[in-house]
Amino acid sequence: MGQTISQKILARASGCESVTPGEIVWAKVDVLMSHDPCMPGVASVFKKEFGEQAKIWNPERFILIPDHFVYSADPQANQNIRVMREFAREQGVKYFYDVGTPAYKGVCHIGLAEGGHTRPGEVLLGTDSHTVTAGAFGCFAIGLGITDAAYALGTGEIPLKVPTTIRVNYHGEQPQQVQAKDLILALLRELTVEGATYEAIEFAGPVIDAMSVEERMTMCNMVVECGAKNGIMVPNQATLDYLAARTTVPFNVVEADADAVYSRVVDIDVSTMQPLVAKPHSPDNVVSIDTLQQVEISQAYIGSCTGGKLADFVAAARVLQGRKVAIPTFAVPATKEVFHQLIVTRIANQSIYEILTAAGVNLSSEPGCAACCGGPADTFGRINQPISVISTTNRNFVGRMGHKRANIYLASPYAVAAAAVRGTITNPVELLGTPS
Repeated sequence: MGQTISQKILARASGCESVTPGEIVWAKVDVLMSHDPCMPGVASVFKKEFGEQAKIWNPERFILIPDHFVYSADPQANQNIRVMREFAREQGVKYFYDVGTPAYKGVCHIGLAEGGHTRPGEVLLGTDSHTVTAGAFGCFAIGLGITDAAYALGTGEIPLKVPTTIRVNYHGEQPQQVQAKDLILALLRELTVEGATYEAIEFAGPVIDAMSVEERMTMCNMVVECGAKNGIMVPNQATLDYLAARTTVPFNVVEADADAVYSRVVDIDVSTMQPLVAKPHSPDNVVSIDTLQQVEISQAYIGSCTGGKLADFVAAARVLQGRKVAIPTFAVPATKEVFHQLIVTRIANQSIYEILTAAGVNLSSEPGCAACCGGPADTFGRINQPISVISTTNRNFVGRMGHKRANIYLASPYAVAAAAVRGTITNPVELLGTPS
């Protein structure tokens, strides 16, 4: 019986020729990541279970990235990062991207990729549900809890149930106003937030093959909103080129067998697709943007692991160039590298940085998760009043970005930028022509 990509990776990691969905395997961990909300708990459990003087399994494969509450006066947030610093020092952690240092990156999921830690064929664990983003590089990447992370940190292995796999094929000619965010929202509408519980989602098809690295990351990033264990795809040439510039660690690209068995196959034709929006208060409450035309919006937000990459800001800039925002609009680059790219990347002789700031966007020079996860009251862009917000982020549950009575609409960078200009939800196709 043929094996899916996820099955093949777990078979390799557990020393088996093949594995079966539902089977429990002991998988060797290639990379483990933790960040500031969870690391104090991981460190506490690790020391309790393995001893105060215990050493972690591999100080070169444990990655520490503060990102959630990094720019805040909140004492608990600051204490969490102090715990990370102390643990990294005690353990000799090689890759600690500490805030306030030249090494600092920003959002952990994008920082992992920039640091060359997301390699095909590997098992990558992280103490954040959106660790699944790394599946864009052909690795089995999953989020896990504090206790499991502490165990993996001490032993270098983890017990995992092999997931069944849903195959999703995207085909057709992608319209100019449609982005990866729209494509994954289309799948959420199909599967709902529970439709892929503890399953792998394997992306394929000519649309996926042609996607940029960053758009592929957006696709895998949001599979967890369907309840999926992981998202994964075969690296295309753009992805291999990206990796070649960032890592010298050998890796193996894994592809599914031709006779691999899937629990379900979903085919999505993008040819006639219009931009999509997830209405409050669930990522699967998805409708065509044209059904929401003229819905008033009070604030716009561009950022997060889903929508704070360079490609996301380039898209927003295509809409914003030569225009002014009509509502408060906040933008947070996912990483320092993204922020620097905003300065050097140009459209029609203007940098992305210049386009955004000239349009009146409140652009943060401090990368991180910021308002995506709410955070302390002084978080940049946080929703502190009951208003309607359109955002490039990944979740719109009650209270997700701050105020519990805020209404959050999820959309692509194109659509968020269009709403920022008009003050109402707007199909970006209306603004992707000549600036006005």
